[in-house]
Amino acid sequence: MTSPDVSWSYTGFHMFRQWLADTEGFTLAEMRGFGGEREWSSVSTTLTPLLDHPDDDGSLTAAQCAAMLPRLEAIIDQLRPEDGDLVLQRRVDDARQLVTVMKYCLGKSVADCRKRFPVGDNLQLRDIS
Repeated sequence: MTSPDVSWSYTGFHMFRQWLADTEGFTLAEMRGFGGEREWSSVSTTLTPLLDHPDDDGSLTAAQCAAMLPRLEAIIDQLRPEDGDLVLQRRVDDARQLVTVMKYCLGKSVADCRKRFPVGDNLQLRDIS
């Protein structure tokens, strides 16, 4: 069996992170690295490692995944997309897939939940042990 993964285009990943930032009470475009001057230290969220992360390189550590997991699960539990709200349904589905990957990585004691771009502009978080 292969490991689960989650992937987005650059645009899709950006939209997912904008949504997460909005959910956390701030606007991603105001943040340093996203066109704004606001420092990341001015926001309080366990999702910072995912939100303030390069689009095209790097990894998330197991400790970061473990810290973010409860907040992502809480967001999923709080949001019940109504029928017809396809955008919200997509974001919640993306969050569920990310949670699945993080749980898999943590369950397998994978050193990091790696981000990589194997082909084109698809971002994948997957166990590559």
